[in-house]
Amino acid sequence: MEEPLDAYSRAVVAVAETVLPSVASLLVRTRDGAGAGSASVISDDGALLTSAHVVAGADAADAGFADGTRVRARVVGRDPLSDLAVLRADDAVPPPVRLGDATALRVGQLVVAVGNPLGLAGSVTAGIVSALGRSLPTGAGRVVDEVIQTDASLNPGNSGGVLADSAGRMVGVNTAVAGIGVGLAVPINATTREIIDVLLERGRVRRAWLGIAGAEVTLPSEVAARVGSATGLQVAAVMPASPAAEAGLRRGDLVIEIDGQHVTTTRGVQRLMVEDAIDRRIEITVWRSGALVDVITQLQELRA
Repeated sequence: MEEPLDAYSRAVVAVAETVLPSVASLLVRTRDGAGAGSASVISDDGALLTSAHVVAGADAADAGFADGTRVRARVVGRDPLSDLAVLRADDAVPPPVRLGDATALRVGQLVVAVGNPLGLAGSVTAGIVSALGRSLPTGAGRVVDEVIQTDASLNPGNSGGVLADSAGRMVGVNTAVAGIGVGLAVPINATTREIIDVLLERGRVRRAWLGIAGAEVTLPSEVAARVGSATGLQVAAVMPASPAAEAGLRRGDLVIEIDGQHVTTTRGVQRLMVEDAIDRRIEITVWRSGALVDVITQLQELRA
């Protein structure tokens, strides 16, 4: 007589049976050679989601599924700044995975990673959400916010695969191995859903650019009293020929507000650099030489 599974095993088995059919192993060829990764079907018309770095330098990839289906998939759009990319299959593919909402995750919650680690297609590992709200530097020089940290085992080839919750909903795109027992996944949330939609429609995401780097610092007491905040963003570098440089921002300036919003980190600046801000004139308030100074700049479009 077959022994019944424990609750943990039942949960993982159910997720695997639900998600595995929708996950593909990707074989990617570029001028520099071949690589492998994972992807998931996200729509009935054959859209696939993966990590941007998996398909970097490629126009297409070969996708293989657990049921033996093999298709050619064309790269529709890549966004290195979020490390997301979408492809479109040339032929019919299995049903899509259900998309969840990473904002509902809790630390300690069961998650299951499905992908193609080390070329081993259809692999499943389980773990927990180790932390939320991590930041992931990308090769494009930006930072992906709200990244999910998990101890579910990830290896090269898992990138682009599914991180699912216990209900079999995709809550993240596995993207990096930060160390033994430390895997990272780009969350599925309102922001990433919008990025996916834009990539499917236009092939790229447009963003504004200011051109400063800096760090959060404690404001001098007299400044904090005047602006009503204990912290601000101290400018460490101003990029040449950037909107910030043209506006006269300087290294050492303490940024208090950008476009009326209090900013304390470079990630806070990034959140304001949306498409609607391109070519718009905005006011930046800084503390400089003992006084509050307002400068006006016109944001430009970030070019990859």
